[in-house]
Amino acid sequence: MALYPASERSQPAVVAHTKWAISVRIFHWLGALLLLITWAMIKLDANAIDDTYIDLHKAFGLSVLFWTVARLLNRVLTLKSIPAKVVMPKWQTGIVHLTQLLLYVCMLAMPLTAFTAEMMKGNVVWFFGMEIPAFIGENRDVARTLMKLHKDVFWTMLLAFTGLHILGALQHQFIKKDNLIKRML
Repeated sequence: MALYPASERSQPAVVAHTKWAISVRIFHWLGALLLLITWAMIKLDANAIDDTYIDLHKAFGLSVLFWTVARLLNRVLTLKSIPAKVVMPKWQTGIVHLTQLLLYVCMLAMPLTAFTAEMMKGNVVWFFGMEIPAFIGENRDVARTLMKLHKDVFWTMLLAFTGLHILGALQHQFIKKDNLIKRML
């Protein structure tokens, strides 16, 4: 005789936690720091006399790509230790999921478009002292289009959805007062 009804046995065991797994929190905050450093490097490059800052921008940008891929893998591996769902209307849950999805799209698309554009210009990309030679055929027209996407589309989207993400977290913390932010600290 079974100890639990069949309906309970067939469900995967998911334990409700009050916080995200430590690995998820580390990926979240270090990812945010990587994005800030990448942005700072492009700002510093505006008045630079050599390629140091743009090379660092590219290296940190590639780091964002690798970090995001690792973050997504970690997210899959930690599915059984997610915090309990926050009570909110379905339309808000939909906005949360869409915002998070589009943030991930931007964190993948921004470095991919820039890296591919550099390759299509025939340029070497420096990754913290390691040279990555162009391995994609040269096509300057496509490279210009990719850089336009990188700068005008994905950067704008990243700013918009990051702002929405932060506003949502602040709304939960200070208006709803449900301590949502604590789950990521």
